[in-house]
Amino acid sequence: MWTIGELAEHAGVTVKTVRFYSDRGLLPETARSVGGHRRYGPEALERLRMIRSLRTLDLPVPAVGRILDQEDALEDVIAGQLREIGSRLAALRWREAALQLLQDCAPEERAERLRLIGAVSAPPSTAALARFWRRWLPPRLPARLVSAIVEQAVPQLPEGPTPAQVLAFARLHALVSAPCPGTGHGQPAAHRPNGGRPAVLYDGLREAYALASPELRAQRPPREGEALDCFVSAYAGSRGTRDTPAFRHQLSGVLAADPRIDRYWQLTAELSGPSEPTAGAAHDWLLAALDTQSAAGRLNTTPKDCR
Repeated sequence: MWTIGELAEHAGVTVKTVRFYSDRGLLPETARSVGGHRRYGPEALERLRMIRSLRTLDLPVPAVGRILDQEDALEDVIAGQLREIGSRLAALRWREAALQLLQDCAPEERAERLRLIGAVSAPPSTAALARFWRRWLPPRLPARLVSAIVEQAVPQLPEGPTPAQVLAFARLHALVSAPCPGTGHGQPAAHRPNGGRPAVLYDGLREAYALASPELRAQRPPREGEALDCFVSAYAGSRGTRDTPAFRHQLSGVLAADPRIDRYWQLTAELSGPSEPTAGAAHDWLLAALDTQSAAGRLNTTPKDCR
């Protein structure tokens, strides 16, 4: 049996260290001397070495206790620590990019950029963007459709952002957080339906945007095809009418006058990069295809329904 000093000497640590882990239940003594002093067996040395190894990984004391007491706890603790470290690293990368942004900008821009960045946490949250869309989606949309629209509209944040991406997100956050004159909040959609069946419209638009995305990635100019047919069919179906040449001509004019949030999609594109077309870019591409078709006078055929 070893005294606390002898165990400390064998392990190459201080008596204070042994006492600290003993007091927290990580290193129980084997017995007590007649005078009440702690005594440890040889197994305490291996346990103490294990504790030191785990603490070297910066694992908190409670987590170390779980690993020592539960055989299957190590994997869960490691996974949790990796998540936590990943979050801290992401925060550091965002802070680094934000500091670089402030360092590299002109002095007259610094105050405004500091205000924008100061309103955003690090790493940032997209909760404000999600609320922005949920607030303006038509009522009584199916929950699965609401979730799908929000997922499509809210961009994924880069883990290692550039200073330009930090600025884009800060401006995007300010855009969705600022009140819109006359409404008390922002107007998020160019295709918010007036009456009709909004669930039919939004379902169809999601499909049309998905069909248009490969066209945008390939940098093809707006043109007729399945994506445009699906786009028009969504509007026609939501209004209970047919896709006819007259309807297409009328729809082209109506959509051109719709309120837009091009700034939202511009900032989203700056944040996500050109390889991921936004729903706004797909909407613009489809509208341009419709306008081109209308202007060219090619509305004499009835397109196939995308369904």
